[in-house]
Amino acid sequence: MTVKNKKTPQQIGKASKRKGARFELEIAHYLQAHGYPSAHRTAQHCGKTGDACDVEGIEGLHVECKHVEKLNLYGAYHQAVRDSSANGNGNIPVVIHKRNREETLVTLSLDNFIQIYSASKSGGQKGDL
Repeated sequence: MTVKNKKTPQQIGKASKRKGARFELEIAHYLQAHGYPSAHRTAQHCGKTGDACDVEGIEGLHVECKHVEKLNLYGAYHQAVRDSSANGNGNIPVVIHKRNREETLVTLSLDNFIQIYSASKSGGQKGDL
């Protein structure tokens, strides 16, 4: 008979942080492979009042990454908006998110989607946001 060891809340918290860090790194590598060589994971050092996004190096975007099974999407989006506003550079807040064994999705406001889509249709280049 096998006995499963129960994880402590501290162990669960550490595993969750590692999962989030791996996802941020995965997104940075994906963006690098798709034409954004300066994309990189940021060090999370600004705390709750900070303006740091999870992945930097994509001009015009403030990127928050979430890899969780039960995402409060509006909460995550409001965090991206709040942090982007604190930064003051006018970047578009986006949330890149996924669940285990699911496709990665991107969430942004409808106004920002139209802004990006219209720029792409009018022959805009990367960084023309």
